[in-house]
Amino acid sequence: MRKKPKFHLDGREDGQLGNLTRRAALLGAAQLAVFGGLAGRVYYLQVIESDQYKLLAEENRISLRLVAPQRGRILDRFGTELATSRQNFQVVLVPERSESLADTLDALSNLITISDAQYARILREAKSYGGNVPLVVAENLSWEEFAQINVNSPRLRGVQPVVGETRDYPFGAEVAHLVGYVATPTKNDLLHAKTQDPLFRLPGFKIGRSGVEQIHDIALRGSAGSQRVEVNAYDRVIRELSVQPAIAGQDVQLTLDYRLQRAAVAALAGQTGAVVCLGVQNGDILAMASTPGFDPNAFNVGLSNAQWQTLLNDPRKPFINKAVSGLYPPGSTIKPVVALAALAAGISPQEKIFCNGKVQLGDQIFHCWREHGHGAVDLHDSLKLSCDVYYYEIARRIGIEPIARMAAKFGLGETVTLGLPGEKYGIFPTPEWKRRRLGKPWVGGETLVAAIGQGYVQSTPLQLAVMTALFANGGNIVRPHLFTDERQDARADPQNFAVPRNHLQMVRDAMADVVNSPDGTASGVRATNPEWQFAGKTGTAQVRRISLREREREEGVTKNEDLPWAQRDHALFVGFAPVAAPRYAVSVIVEHGGSGSKVAAPIARRVLLSALENDPLSRPITRPKSNDSV
Repeated sequence: MRKKPKFHLDGREDGQLGNLTRRAALLGAAQLAVFGGLAGRVYYLQVIESDQYKLLAEENRISLRLVAPQRGRILDRFGTELATSRQNFQVVLVPERSESLADTLDALSNLITISDAQYARILREAKSYGGNVPLVVAENLSWEEFAQINVNSPRLRGVQPVVGETRDYPFGAEVAHLVGYVATPTKNDLLHAKTQDPLFRLPGFKIGRSGVEQIHDIALRGSAGSQRVEVNAYDRVIRELSVQPAIAGQDVQLTLDYRLQRAAVAALAGQTGAVVCLGVQNGDILAMASTPGFDPNAFNVGLSNAQWQTLLNDPRKPFINKAVSGLYPPGSTIKPVVALAALAAGISPQEKIFCNGKVQLGDQIFHCWREHGHGAVDLHDSLKLSCDVYYYEIARRIGIEPIARMAAKFGLGETVTLGLPGEKYGIFPTPEWKRRRLGKPWVGGETLVAAIGQGYVQSTPLQLAVMTALFANGGNIVRPHLFTDERQDARADPQNFAVPRNHLQMVRDAMADVVNSPDGTASGVRATNPEWQFAGKTGTAQVRRISLREREREEGVTKNEDLPWAQRDHALFVGFAPVAAPRYAVSVIVEHGGSGSKVAAPIARRVLLSALENDPLSRPITRPKSNDSV
């Protein structure tokens, strides 16, 4: 008999209750599986993968920053700092971190002065370099201005107050051409293959733009370091986590003696020109002045376009290092070389040539500087009195080729270099040179004018100083140099410098009388101390050809000082001291200065006497106390 089903108070039968219980069990199991999976995933993320997610979180708040190295110093031979670095308070802006570049700049302008030019520059650079390149808004801020930026930086997104460095040139224009200056890299610099140095990404980073700063830029700049820091949402540093120190730039030491350099600049006394003084036995460049100069510190502050154009358009060319980049007719300063060529050609030093003030060649007349002539002069007197007619006659006899060969032995028209930017090498012309360069034949009159340092003859003050050093040291080859690690003594080279010693001595004796004889062309500058007597040669170089007849046609204008400045003759002098045992050689050029004896010779006297008084070559070089040097 079938059992009757049991009924519960809610009216359900036992079978129905069983089905419900099974469904509830299945649902509970499914829920348990879901929550179990979630719990497992949480456990996996929080425990198993915790290190990975901690690293990701750290990357969101840790910044890797470059650390700028200190730029190396530039020193003179005794350790005087010619270029160094000082603290520089800057404001840097990363455009892409700023919500509105214009608004940020406006807000900054309430704290510091931002000129219209600075404002325009920032907008231009942000567009040109991209939003992730840090841009220097302002630098050389006062401490008060820098503090204001620090206090307000949390509300200035993308703005960073930075303590950087700026270049400092304690002696300004006195050494500007040699030392050079630094400037912000251009866009071309940034794109150049050799500028992948991470330092180029540093805000306010500058590279050498001229002089020693340029040619030793890589050694001076050093290597960047790095710093891991924790930053907040405003990119403010909370704490430093690790640091790899930057490697400071190397010091660069010059053979220059700053005291002698200062004396050379002072001797030029506002003239336009150059002075080079070097050691005759080792080629050390002890002074190299070029005037007018410029203040390299001005580039730290920034030049306006008007200031820049004024410097560029100055007819006296303040940016040109006239000592190595200025080309001038050497005038009578090369007569000692021509005298040696005459002796080598067999002309007797006792032979006298009569000077009546002029020489005729064909239909051309070539004048002596002394209108009525010098009378009969031999080789010695031709140098002492600087007789042009004597050298016209020598040139007519022996021709240009022997003169050019002798000039090459003394470095004229040759490569005489210090490795500085913009160096020129001069010209000593020959018929072959003219045919190749100008496509024209040589004419006889060009030989005559070349013999007195005119016509196509061009030289730099550095070349003339080296020429003079060879006379002073007896014909030993001397290589000029500017850096203490390049020093080498002068050496004999009989194969390439086959000049008899007695010929050199004849010329040296005549150069001594140029200064120390009562009728020498530079007798007015002789030293009163007999131990400091010096020898030399005056020179006056025309910048345009004016015959006596042409001068008469110009309404009586016969004096050089009556001509416009740009048409006046250049004044030159070369010399060495002391006569008895030469140690120093000097060359001087004064653009449009007129008379070599009246203008250039007194400058040379001051420089040579300063060298003899302080005698830098007698003291050992003082090596730098910090940083590696080159």
